[in-house]
Amino acid sequence: MTNLPVEDLSVAVEKLGWHALRWKAEVFHKVMRSGCRAEEARLETAERLAKFLALIAVVSWRIFFVTMSARAKPDAAPHSVLTFAEITALDRIDASRTRPRLQRPTLAAYLLRIAMLGGLSRPQP
Repeated sequence: MTNLPVEDLSVAVEKLGWHALRWKAEVFHKVMRSGCRAEEARLETAERLAKFLALIAVVSWRIFFVTMSARAKPDAAPHSVLTFAEITALDRIDASRTRPRLQRPTLAAYLLRIAMLGGLSRPQP
């Protein structure tokens, strides 16, 4: 957990709070690895790798933000977090399927659709 000194209960509670946030870092890295397929990149130069990592860091943060928002309020309207362009793109992708999957226009439904695009089978509740 930490090697910082813990001298009283309030400091111990603070350190526990830090540890409780660790799962968010785990989710972010899962999005990077699975959703953005970071580990599959076979780039030949450090410069290309740096540019790729910068791009997927931004994309991963955006997906992470949508994920955390959907966990907090799954039935929220998609436009509360997603842009008009993001919603339109996801609607078009869904409409092109023989059986559209977006039955209810909730943030959680749109997050599931995003997860399916990246290869995540189902986002964790």
